[in-house]
Amino acid sequence: MTDLALSGPGGSFKATVTVPGDKSVSHRALMFAAMAEGDSIVTGLGPGEDIASTIAALECLGVTIIGEQVRSPGVKGWHGPREPIDCGNSGTTMRQLAGILSTSPIQVTLTGDPSLSSRPMTRLVAPLEALGGVISVSPDGTAPLVVGGATSVHGASVSISVASAQVRTAFEYGALVADTASTIDSPAGFRDHTERWLTAVGRGHWSSPTAFTVEPGSLPPARYEVPGDPSSAAYLWATAAIEPGAVITTPGISLNPGRLGFLQILDDMGAIVHAEVTGSTGGDPVGTVTVEGGDLHGISIDGDLVASSLDELPLVAVVAAYAEGITSVSDAAELRTKESDRIDAVVAMLRSLEGGIEPRPDGFDVVGTGFLAGGTIDTASDHRIAMAGAVAATKALDTVIITDAEVASVSWPGFYATMESLWS
Repeated sequence: MTDLALSGPGGSFKATVTVPGDKSVSHRALMFAAMAEGDSIVTGLGPGEDIASTIAALECLGVTIIGEQVRSPGVKGWHGPREPIDCGNSGTTMRQLAGILSTSPIQVTLTGDPSLSSRPMTRLVAPLEALGGVISVSPDGTAPLVVGGATSVHGASVSISVASAQVRTAFEYGALVADTASTIDSPAGFRDHTERWLTAVGRGHWSSPTAFTVEPGSLPPARYEVPGDPSSAAYLWATAAIEPGAVITTPGISLNPGRLGFLQILDDMGAIVHAEVTGSTGGDPVGTVTVEGGDLHGISIDGDLVASSLDELPLVAVVAAYAEGITSVSDAAELRTKESDRIDAVVAMLRSLEGGIEPRPDGFDVVGTGFLAGGTIDTASDHRIAMAGAVAATKALDTVIITDAEVASVSWPGFYATMESLWS
């Protein structure tokens, strides 16, 4: 573990930064390419350790990935490795593979690091079993997962209680080998990358604004272009938003509607936000986002807005500390099931910097004073906490020390260097 001391230069800046490839889209592009028989091309993959976990896992199943080329025998040609597949810290890798493998004839054990092994996996079980998929979890409802060995996969119609893109995607992948069409429904607010891509290749359609029907069949080999990651860009947007006069422009960003909650929050708090669609990839809009800092004020965040900004809510707490007034986040109990208990971790982070914050069972309340002090941030080995802490440090009154700072490489190696470059 490495601690990092940051003394942000502060002050306004004007910069244009191209961020790494979108992590959510990178996982899906690799999975789509690996399920297809033949050669596919995937460009712009995210560089983080989570994407490396997906690549390594697919290679264990007989897929060859060299640079941008993905060569696969197709999901029906995958073979079960003798050893468990290690998904590292990547919940997306584990859940998406569980969906594919649960309805396959091969049986595989999926494991992960201590953090991943503590995250809940039981919500996968009922939807996948409805298809005839085979999946078992530990007595605690966590990994290791034992998946696969299905003998009969049939169409099913299910409804889940949370707006989880990962559960929806797992079901949709598993349903591709069913004997008839399948439908999944959930509350609104989920990322719909998978549904857009399945629609684009003729393997599904919307049955309602939230219900998607999967048409079973094989996927074709294709070329996938991964756009920039809005969850990564969010740290740059926040850095500009908290500094009046600062401007950051990020071209080539995924503008999937389910990913724009954080931009809406910044706009509602008083930052100047401009997003322009310049193209599309896989059915997802892509474009340029510019954020300019302003005088920020507290707001209330709940409902669908929470679902579309869940990964960025630790960052919202930092922005709220530099705003004036109270910012309240509720309906976000899902934060407690991430790489850390992100509600507890966010509260500890702000308090270590003398910020005003109180936890809720399903969120937190931040009392914005317009400043944070220096201090030491315990990241709880969570990349989102480490990266949010770096944003806090850019305007803090004294040095901020981030423990286990290298955990940021899970999603963005080189993140700290990029942050420093904003003022150069």
